[in-house]
Amino acid sequence: MPLNIPKEMQNTYEAISKLLTDYSAEYLNKEYEELCLHALEKLCCKRPSPLKSGTVYSWAAGIVYAVGSNNFIFDKSQPIHMTAKELAAPFGIAASTASNKAATIKKLLKIDYSKAEWCLPSRTASNPMLWTVSINGFLLDARMLPLELQKACYEKGLIPFIPADKKE
Repeated sequence: MPLNIPKEMQNTYEAISKLLTDYSAEYLNKEYEELCLHALEKLCCKRPSPLKSGTVYSWAAGIVYAVGSNNFIFDKSQPIHMTAKELAAPFGIAASTASNKAATIKKLLKIDYSKAEWCLPSRTASNPMLWTVSINGFLLDARMLPLELQKACYEKGLIPFIPADKKE
C-alpha cells in the first residue's frame, strides 16, 4: 500500500485496489492497473474523500471507466477494447452507474486527453494532444520543433519528455 494513504482510507484503498488488480489481470494489463491504482490513491487522499460513500464496486468500475475512456477503451480499433456494459458487468453494476462515477472521478482528478498523467505510457509518444504547444499564437507539434525548443517546452512542463531522448 502506498505510504501516503490516510489511515481512515486504508481499508477502502485495500478493498478497491484488490478489485482493480484482479480486474486488470483478467481484462486489462499492467499499464491500466498502474493508472487505475494511481487514480485510486489520489481519490483516497482527497479531503474529504468521495470514496467514503458508495460501494467499492461502483468506485472500482468508475475508476476503470474513467481511465479506460481516456485511453479509448470503447474504440474497437484499440488492442484492449470493450463496451461499457462489458466493463461494468464483472463489478456487478450497471454501465450507467460506472459512467456516472467516472464523470465524478474525471472532474475531481481533472482527467483528460491532454494530460500525460492519465495516458497509458505506451501511448504517450503517439498522443497528439500531449505534443501540441502554442508558440506566438500558433499551435505546433512539439515533436517537430528544433531540439532547443523541445527542451524549453519540456522544462516548462508542456510536453511529457524530449523525443530525442527516447530514440534508440
